[in-house]
Amino acid sequence: MELTALGLLLLGVVLAEPASRTLARARWPARDPVGALLVWQAVGLAGGLSLLGAGVVYGLAPLGPTLPAALAAVDASAPGRLGVTHVVALSLALLLALRLIGVLVAVTVRTQRARRRHRDLLDVLGTPWPAAPGARVLDHPVPVAYCLPGLRSRLVLSAGVLDALEPAGVRAVLAHERAHLRERHDLVVLPFVAWGATAPFVQGMVCAQVAVAALIEMRADDVAASGACSGELVGALRTMGGAAPAAALSSFTTALDRRLDRITDPPPPLRRPVRVLVRLGALALVAVPTALLLLS
Repeated sequence: MELTALGLLLLGVVLAEPASRTLARARWPARDPVGALLVWQAVGLAGGLSLLGAGVVYGLAPLGPTLPAALAAVDASAPGRLGVTHVVALSLALLLALRLIGVLVAVTVRTQRARRRHRDLLDVLGTPWPAAPGARVLDHPVPVAYCLPGLRSRLVLSAGVLDALEPAGVRAVLAHERAHLRERHDLVVLPFVAWGATAPFVQGMVCAQVAVAALIEMRADDVAASGACSGELVGALRTMGGAAPAAALSSFTTALDRRLDRITDPPPPLRRPVRVLVRLGALALVAVPTALLLLS
């Protein structure tokens, strides 16, 4: 089991740092944002399983030849059969798990509170817009559009958007924001926000958060562009001059120029066999540490 623990540790470190940096710099995700998001989720899940599993596997090694056997052998006398290094490994795994869960819960609670407060303000200050069910218009001259995801989601447009854009442009902006809501991009990005906050000194984790945020915007752009002229979407996004609240998802980002170039001159999508391989690769990433944990 010691070799399995070492393998899991190495896999977790590689996924958290060099693999994440490499994936963040890769160009192919722009050709398949959905596949890239699946790979990122697999990297996060496999990395967490590997790092936590390494400590557990090594810590319980004296109790059995495999992890299932060691877990079955845990009883009142188990602590006496563990060496100091095994206790340290189990303690580190427990601390890491508590850190990951604690940060995820804290980020989730903080985000939900901010969204709830903002939603309450919108219900008071915003005016329902009959042309788009669920949308509210804020009386503000700066063109800005965003969505507040959740069970009580909101689509928000400023009066500046309606003044600055033609109806086709408004529809393109709404399609972008609805894509965020329908595909629950807030839930996709949330674990990576927590991952980056857990160890901000690990550059790979920070790269993951930034890359996933860019990919959900690409995905929403693709959905909006599929139902509108690309020129209308580009013009609408160029007009967006405001910044959305931190708790919202917005089509206005610092990487806007790259997104506009991608909409205007879209890269060729990955061929179907390659897309299938990307998804199988994501599945394999999760399967490897899972198999090592179950069969070690």
